[in-house]
Amino acid sequence: MSKGLKIVTIGGGSSYTPELIEGFIKYHEELPVSEIWLVDIEAGKEKLEIVGDLARRMVEKAGVKIDVHLTLDRKKALKGADYVTTQLRVGQLAARALDEKIPLKHGVIGQETNGPGGLFKAFRTIPIILDIAREMEEVCPDAWLINFTNPAGMVTEAVLRHSNITKVIGLCNVPIGMERGVADLMNVEPSRVRIDFAGLNHMVYGLDVFVDGKSVKDQIINLITDPAKAVTMKNIHAMGWEPEFLRALNLFPCPYHNYYYKTGDVLAQELKDAEKGETRAEVVQKLEEGLFELYKDKGLAIKPPQLEERGGAYYSDAAVRLICSMHSDKCDIQAVNTINHGAIEGIPYGSAIEISCVITKDGPKPINVGELPVAIRGLIQQIKSFERVSIEAAISGNYDTALLAMTINPLVPSDRVAKLILDEMLEAHKDFLPQFFEKRNCRITYHD
Repeated sequence: MSKGLKIVTIGGGSSYTPELIEGFIKYHEELPVSEIWLVDIEAGKEKLEIVGDLARRMVEKAGVKIDVHLTLDRKKALKGADYVTTQLRVGQLAARALDEKIPLKHGVIGQETNGPGGLFKAFRTIPIILDIAREMEEVCPDAWLINFTNPAGMVTEAVLRHSNITKVIGLCNVPIGMERGVADLMNVEPSRVRIDFAGLNHMVYGLDVFVDGKSVKDQIINLITDPAKAVTMKNIHAMGWEPEFLRALNLFPCPYHNYYYKTGDVLAQELKDAEKGETRAEVVQKLEEGLFELYKDKGLAIKPPQLEERGGAYYSDAAVRLICSMHSDKCDIQAVNTINHGAIEGIPYGSAIEISCVITKDGPKPINVGELPVAIRGLIQQIKSFERVSIEAAISGNYDTALLAMTINPLVPSDRVAKLILDEMLEAHKDFLPQFFEKRNCRITYHD
């Protein structure tokens, strides 16, 4: 009998964890997981225990043999792991609230993965992820790192460029959510839908859309101009698109493109939400309080449907489907964040991209798309430049580099505004940014 798989989830006290457990239960016949280690830090111990108890009840109710372990000892958990998933939030939701509120004070969109908020989430997250990568090199060098932590594209690229880990994949629920959205619009089963994706994390486009192998892109483009039918997410207001714009673009945008193509409209909506105390972080904080009250119920042994309001729809499907396909060498097609290796021309060879890939036992193999359409090429290259400079600043702790990263982001209007936001956010997040406040490092050098 073959040895069961050991899965380690760092950030195990997350409200998303029941999604993941549900997925491993659902796929257990195909994916022989025998151990799941949920890891967190001291500040997350209470949530870890609540989520861990629910995970054990879910496994027991499903009648599958999976041992669920809870620990604050990361290195102990990592030893001998087959797959390591990361879903951590440095500074928890209080830090996210600052990421959203501070930019708004300066007339700039506040969002956890875009603009200044995404920059500071990267600053807090990348050093921790690189610490995890170093520990994996030591105690589980053959394991795959599957990162769900945002900003997923930047985190993936940081690992690719600044660690010795090559087995790393970034994963997002946006592509699978878009495919499910198309299935709903066309009233078909999701398995009949395929979208050819290319771009970057939260900057990915559907180059074509298929149902049963037949392109339906034109039909979908016509449908999503109606806000009531737009494919969106819980954390992004549905606004619809101008029909003439979408027809000219001739691509299927992802929900996050609202921040770039509808900047003024999104900013106005965020300012209204903030006045009512309804920034996304504040909404999520209330949702999480309710979720953890549900999780405490000893009679609960399934993932509660309320979790979908948290924004994690299809998370377990995306995560476990990926691991299952790798384990079984299925060679099916899924969209993930992986190294470019020339699949998209105009993006550096060693950079992380989000693209449709053939999923094999040796990892994802990107499907070559060549040059992107000229209408989107410049925006994607600008965001990639922002990501590269942001990673440099996250590692070096260099103030000037951080200001450069902030300024070149298209959501920030000037270097003056960038500096105001940067200074305020550095002070607000000081406890989680030692690289900027301890011994200053020299500007690091990066290359393509």
